Amino acid sequence: MTIASPVERLFKFEEYLAYDDGTNNRYELVRGRLLLMTPPTVRHLLIAKLIERILDAEINRLKLALVTLREAGVQTEVDSSRLPDVCVVTEEQVSELMDRTAIFRVPARLAVEIVSPSSIKRDYEEKPPEYANKGIPEYWIVDPMKTSVTVCLLINGRYESTVFTGTQQIVSRLFPELVVTAEQILTAR
Repeated sequence: MTIASPVERLFKFEEYLAYDDGTNNRYELVRGRLLLMTPPTVRHLLIAKLIERILDAEINRLKLALVTLREAGVQTEVDSSRLPDVCVVTEEQVSELMDRTAIFRVPARLAVEIVSPSSIKRDYEEKPPEYANKGIPEYWIVDPMKTSVTVCLLINGRYESTVFTGTQQIVSRLFPELVVTAEQILTAR
């Protein structure tokens, strides 16, 4: 669930990077407005952890110069930053931010969002154009309620989506040899 923050003023991106309200709250920045992110469900956390492990294994198997992260952000517009549940970035991007706030200004290679009842509109309608405009080549929408994984591939500046369900193997451009089904991801334990 996302709720408006108690801070009503508009923030610039640099202010957002330094913002600390003295709590452990996490915020997305959307056109200058702070949006408080509520804690995820345990199912949400388990799915994110499994995706991270699966992608890490594939990165290690293929010896790719990529890193899988949870809780890192991606700047999507001048005064906007999203917090995908999982993202894949290059080792070079990680090196550039090693001791700074983990908000990547250069497009991630892959962003993954896990849908919750309160994030349906955001994950299906708001984030895809932001991620596409930023140039993120691949975006996954993992939806436990629909029991589906939608893989969006950036083609000519727009996402083309394929929905995977049940025992269908997910097809990824970034990880073309990946062997995982929608069902395996959605039944994470």
